Amino acid sequence: MGELIAQLNKWAYEYYVLDNPSVDDREYDRLYAELEGLEKDTGLVRFDSPTRRVGGEPIKAFKRHTHIARLYSLDKAVTADELNAFFTRVKKAVEAPEYTVEYKFDGLTMCLTYENGRFVRATTRGDGVNGEDVTAQCMTIQSFPLSIAYKGVLEVQGEAVIRLSVLEEYNKTAKEKLKNARNAVAGAIRNLDPKITAERKPEILFYNVNYMSEGGLSSQEAHFEFLKEQGFKVFPYLRVCKSEEDVVAAIDEIEVERKGLDVLTDGAVVKLNQTAERAAMGYTDKFPRWAMAYKFEAEESVTVVEKVIWQVGRTGKLTPLAIVEPVELAGATVRKATLNNYWDLTRKDVKVGSRVLIRRSNEVIPEIIRAVEHTEGSADVVKPDICPYCGSNVVENGANIFCPNKYCRPRVTGKIEHFASKDAMDIEGLSEMTAGQFYDALGLRECSQLYSLTEEALRGLDGFKSKKTANILGAIEKSKDIALDRFLLALGIDGVGKVAAKDLSRAFGSIEGLRSATRERLLELENIGEITADAILSWFADEGNIAEIEAMLAAGVAPRAVLRAVKTGIFAGQFVVLTGTLTDFKRSEAQKIIEENGGEGQSSVTAKTTLVIAGEAAGSKLEKAKKLGVKIIDEAEFKKLIAGL
Repeated sequence: MGELIAQLNKWAYEYYVLDNPSVDDREYDRLYAELEGLEKDTGLVRFDSPTRRVGGEPIKAFKRHTHIARLYSLDKAVTADELNAFFTRVKKAVEAPEYTVEYKFDGLTMCLTYENGRFVRATTRGDGVNGEDVTAQCMTIQSFPLSIAYKGVLEVQGEAVIRLSVLEEYNKTAKEKLKNARNAVAGAIRNLDPKITAERKPEILFYNVNYMSEGGLSSQEAHFEFLKEQGFKVFPYLRVCKSEEDVVAAIDEIEVERKGLDVLTDGAVVKLNQTAERAAMGYTDKFPRWAMAYKFEAEESVTVVEKVIWQVGRTGKLTPLAIVEPVELAGATVRKATLNNYWDLTRKDVKVGSRVLIRRSNEVIPEIIRAVEHTEGSADVVKPDICPYCGSNVVENGANIFCPNKYCRPRVTGKIEHFASKDAMDIEGLSEMTAGQFYDALGLRECSQLYSLTEEALRGLDGFKSKKTANILGAIEKSKDIALDRFLLALGIDGVGKVAAKDLSRAFGSIEGLRSATRERLLELENIGEITADAILSWFADEGNIAEIEAMLAAGVAPRAVLRAVKTGIFAGQFVVLTGTLTDFKRSEAQKIIEENGGEGQSSVTAKTTLVIAGEAAGSKLEKAKKLGVKIIDEAEFKKLIAGL
């Protein structure tokens, strides 16, 4: 059995991974049948047997699984300016960066786990921390090994795809045709019936080692070679680029060549090659700072504008939405297309009845690029002078039009939906539709009024039976215990997203601390610029906003104060940058020591920096520190400073 399995797996690797079979199907089938017979006679099926790759019975539900190491998504660039901004950020941290460029495939991100050389689990990326266990589905896929030479614990990352030719063949006999390869593979993997996965014939292209318990990989090139050595299928394209010009040339090459591929692609991935340099740049809450996905021009089509309606968001901004003649675009039927504002609409010369070019990208509502043809019936879009929802006279601010009525229905429902969202107060079940019910039937106008809702009031609403009522009241009550950064995000201050909210939370520690912040202090924070700083000051200067916060606090909402950095210790008051390679410390260890002893770590040298700790091969950060006259110490001096701790 061992000999048969080794031979069959070798042939399968040649066929599915190398695309270079060495035997015909009849010979493979003959040995496969022999193995099946032995397994039936002995009742034994080895863990690496190819007979395990058959779709089993449907499962009842997906189990959640926590990845060993977080799987980050990639920040995106769609213009040359955005790509150049990425290069600029890299050069601030790395003196002579070397990049790699790969294809970006449009499928479903997967994470496979191995222990002691054996495949044990396959999961979707999920939110990057937790994914869905889809092992049963992936056991039907032939393009990854069930056993590998590496004996430690390993997580590898890849993209599940369905080849365009496979999709075309599938649709010839399918009762329900699949519109595009991306949705087809997502539906194949995230399907409770593994037999459906097998029918759609997905495969996985691997590109990253997410975690390894033993050893390490020094570069993206090393990742690529390691995956190939272990028997994983990788796409045979990896360009190592010594300059920005080389990166652009590789991206251009991919954009041309991808049109002849049998796999759906939507861009190129640019990464710092060297692992040590990646560590120096680190991560944001969502993305590695050392990588960027360059997205190509999205699919475009021409259609006719039937009418333009105006939508009102939670800030009161009126946004034009075009209703268009249905058109197939990127595998979906499009009926709506967005414009930014009235100025954008007139600049693009959009009229009702005219033919327009629309673009669809990243699974969002398409946008109108420009008008391409007017007809005799084409009519100008009328700029609104009153809000279409509440009748208030609108006001113009630059290129945008606003409804000034803060109690306008869509403003209130949008505000409540944002307040209750998962990253904010996380009030499960409180959608924009439910907020609309509260607005209409209960007169709810402020987020603070959520904490006054009663079981009696909710039971009178359509669809609110005892279980739903109990669930939503329980979620509202639970939201009272909330981290400060999530509470700040929930307030909906312009420009304050998740990253900025964390910065504010760490810097000020409480709502009271933030209320008393000066513009100068706000601008010292890494992720707060002038516009956001002014928006924060303006928000807290509004008496209505302060009253709203006080009402929530009185109702029992208790944002957990964040412990501010220790202000005593050998690094008290210091803004410290680590650069180069430390021999006796991991960078994270040194950073922790600094912060525990009063210092504040910085990712790059700025005018605010007071101390630079320079290890071996320190580069551009060290040079900048010298130019600015910042105090510089080496690792030996750093060790002397902390020797007495």
